[in-house]
Amino acid sequence: MMDKKAGGLAGIVVGDTAISTVGKEGMDLNYRGYSIHDLAEFASFEEVAYLLIHGELPNQTELQAYQEKLMLLRELPSPLKTVLEAIPAKTHPMDVLRTGCSMLGTIEPETKQYTPQDIADRLIASTPGMLLYWYHFHKEGKRIKTNSGEPNIASHFLYLLHGKKPNPEHVRALDVSLILYAEHEFNASTFAARVTTSTESDFYSAIVSGIGTLRGPLHGGANEAAMELIAKFKTPDDAENGIRKMLADKAKIMGFGHRVYKISDPRSDIIKVWSKKLSENSPEAYLYPVSERIEKLMWEEKHLFPNLDFYSATTYHYCGIPTDMFTPLFVMSRITGWSAHILEQRKDNRLIRPDANYNGPAPRAFEPLNQRG
Repeated sequence: MMDKKAGGLAGIVVGDTAISTVGKEGMDLNYRGYSIHDLAEFASFEEVAYLLIHGELPNQTELQAYQEKLMLLRELPSPLKTVLEAIPAKTHPMDVLRTGCSMLGTIEPETKQYTPQDIADRLIASTPGMLLYWYHFHKEGKRIKTNSGEPNIASHFLYLLHGKKPNPEHVRALDVSLILYAEHEFNASTFAARVTTSTESDFYSAIVSGIGTLRGPLHGGANEAAMELIAKFKTPDDAENGIRKMLADKAKIMGFGHRVYKISDPRSDIIKVWSKKLSENSPEAYLYPVSERIEKLMWEEKHLFPNLDFYSATTYHYCGIPTDMFTPLFVMSRITGWSAHILEQRKDNRLIRPDANYNGPAPRAFEPLNQRG
């Protein structure tokens, strides 16, 4: 029988990867050997995207060419805009991205003209426009231009969202968050993308598999749930009383703990700094001490630490980003990691088909319909 400890494949090694490692062999989280702390402090999201997909950090010339390429790939095809306009206004933004990526795959399918690396870059460049074209069309009846002229993905997203030059602190906070969300080894959505890839399916299908998996609150959707939780409270004392009641009622507190990390999530401390920094100039500054009190209480009562999603929630909120766009931002970042894993899976592919432990009825005789009581 299968060891019960392996439920959800916990602790089971299912393959090799040279893309990232999550706290293994004395190493913190790193992307292709580079510490997440160094990348978050010194790199841009575009540098990290290039690193994940191409295997090495770009030099100045390569980075400039890559940024220019991404800027040229932002404009959406007219048939895709038509589909985005047809998606109902009440649709969750994750479903908008799932549909938009799938539709783009019918317009620009994977062929010799559109290589895997080209598709990866196209999706990195165009997903902000997909989401925000749909958003503004249904919110304001506006057909926005999806090429802002902003130099990077973070500033491009904020410009399209707010329609004006973004605050530089907001841009860097978002840029750092995109770096932190970009890759995380064989997480659920990445594994789903690799399973799809292993069937020799196309690039877009693998990406859509990742988006569908990230949609769930036990994976990407946790940042939205964390914001909804934090926003319930106006003071740290309110938060402590509310969380104590939730714990007594055995309610799930989103944004805490992690399947892989046992002591802390190294990404959390990095994004927490940005949450605090942005709170200082916000009329909702109280959300940060509320978050800190929740963090303190969860450690004291449950010995659980915040994961990346918890302080990302308030960081995004301080940037004026609607809560239901938090997980789509995760997609815009993680497309880089998914793409790297799709390319890696294809290099040495074998169909991913695990065994299952059967626990159903023992073999039994079939009874014709007229003999069943």
